[in-house]
Amino acid sequence: MKFISWNVNGFRAVLKKGFEDIFYELNADFFCLQETKMQEGQADFHPEGYHEYYSYAEKKGYSGTAIFAKKEPFSVAYGIEGKHNDEGRVITLEYEDFYLICAYVPNAQNELKRIDYRMEYEDDLRAYMSKLDKFKPVVYCGDLNVAHQEIDLKNPKSNRGSAGFSDEERGKMTELLAAGFTDTFRYLQPETTGVYSWWSYRFNARANNAGWRIDYFLVSNRLEPKIKEAAILADVYGSDHCPVSLVLE
Repeated sequence: MKFISWNVNGFRAVLKKGFEDIFYELNADFFCLQETKMQEGQADFHPEGYHEYYSYAEKKGYSGTAIFAKKEPFSVAYGIEGKHNDEGRVITLEYEDFYLICAYVPNAQNELKRIDYRMEYEDDLRAYMSKLDKFKPVVYCGDLNVAHQEIDLKNPKSNRGSAGFSDEERGKMTELLAAGFTDTFRYLQPETTGVYSWWSYRFNARANNAGWRIDYFLVSNRLEPKIKEAAILADVYGSDHCPVSLVLE
């Protein structure tokens, strides 16, 4: 099974930048999007052979997630057990052998103005994933808005304490992994450096590869033997993020 996750930073915008060609070329069984920035009916994209699931933020032009899946799920859930649904941040699909969660994790914002909400979200999400994991394995993907280790961003010293690289956010990622989940990219490439999934639009960051790895696929630990590939597709353009991929046996 092939999974793709991509923060498109505006689905309507990326549709004008060759998204359809990229979508079909990657030919994933599951294609997850974050930061769609749209309301229902605002994007005309209905790929043949896929089921479509969208979660929209109440605030127009903000947040939002989507999943395109070749196989119809048993069930679909939005938000985290009734919480965190007003910003369209979480979609869960249930299948016979696993759960798939697509998430756009809240940004802590400048000066960590939203860190308290971020911590609440992280705790609720971890509890939710742990609950699902008792029934069947979990595949969790999305823009998780955190560079976990110093090797996950170009300039760790100057960014220490900033949103996405605060001790609080990094600590919550550590807690999540300790709860029984695996960072698939680091599982296969524990020491690889210089590989990022997001670059600022400022300072020519992408051309200089001054980026951050903040887009992930995490899986339940018992899926580790099934991890065949976990890649970051930095040669795919259209957003300030690039897609990340996972192949499970």
